[in-house]
Amino acid sequence: MRIRKKENMASKNTFSQFFSRDKTFRPKKRFEPGTMKFNLHKQANASLNSGIDLKEVVKLPPGEDMNDWIAVHVVDFFNRINLLYGTVCEYCTEQTCPTMSGGPKYEYHWCDGQTYKKPTALPAPNYIALLMEWVEAQINDENIFPVKVGVPFPKNYQQIVKKILTRLFRVFVHVYIHHFDKLVALGAEAHVNTCYKHFYYFVTEYNLVDKKELEPLRDMTAKICH
Repeated sequence: MRIRKKENMASKNTFSQFFSRDKTFRPKKRFEPGTMKFNLHKQANASLNSGIDLKEVVKLPPGEDMNDWIAVHVVDFFNRINLLYGTVCEYCTEQTCPTMSGGPKYEYHWCDGQTYKKPTALPAPNYIALLMEWVEAQINDENIFPVKVGVPFPKNYQQIVKKILTRLFRVFVHVYIHHFDKLVALGAEAHVNTCYKHFYYFVTEYNLVDKKELEPLRDMTAKICH
């Protein structure tokens, strides 16, 4: 796998434009203007686009609530990974990707406790479609992600967030390992690398994805995340 080692934040304006496109795999989730989360979202994006070191960008701003900070990033990563997969989804079919895998060593089975009560092997596009529907449902559930000021987050909030981010990471795994050539051909490599670095630094800063889950992209991560 070819990975460019150049610093991607140098092209911050192009990065911003690329991830502002409306061509997403699923509709974007947006924050309501005027809300605290909307302001946090603007603050996080301003820092991201300013060229600040991504390791610094993910740190909790002074005086802000940790759960709100995490919520803003979960929604942002959901939107960005939607776009990432949307750039290659036409190449990810039941024929080209009959399993949701990350190379020969890793295969993911879907389980949601409802329609799929047991872990079930599915073609990658089906798995990812179900994954995105599930994440969107979690984000839209105000019992998990409250939108009104003063409404507390649930006690199992971090547990739910870890599951969301772990599942979103699997989209990175599949896209990087099975569709990286398409990213390069589309000129999206640098943008996706920056998105991945942002995600990686965030989840490792707050221990939101287990190390064993990060293993499939370990070699690539060592090259682009310093």
